[in-house]
Amino acid sequence: MSYCRQEGKDRIIFATKEDHETPSSAELVADDPDDPYEEQGLILPSGDINWNCPCLGGMASGPCGEQFKSAFSCFHYSTEEIKGSDCVDQFRAMQECMQKYPDLYPQEDENDEKSSKDLEAASVGASAAKEEKGSS
Repeated sequence: MSYCRQEGKDRIIFATKEDHETPSSAELVADDPDDPYEEQGLILPSGDINWNCPCLGGMASGPCGEQFKSAFSCFHYSTEEIKGSDCVDQFRAMQECMQKYPDLYPQEDENDEKSSKDLEAASVGASAAKEEKGSS
């Protein structure tokens, strides 16, 4: 005997062997390549960023979504020799925002923190080198 029950947010469905012996009558619709809601991946065919891509893990929404979009867009469209070296300010703003919401954006452990600081120092160094190069 098949049945369904609800436990909190979960729905548990028990099906019998007999339930599965009958072929499904569901009709599948062919994929429409022009469907704007079709999963396209991170970068759309136009070269734009797909902010709805599940690969972003929801980072484009939430309290720091705008800062994330700004930093990610800057990096994506960066034409600098060291890609993203012109985006230090946007990434810093995103990081500062995330630090205000530690429950939503857990901080790194000590080992990751050191490599993060090294990466930030490298970015700042690249930015300073770019400014020096531009001023000569």
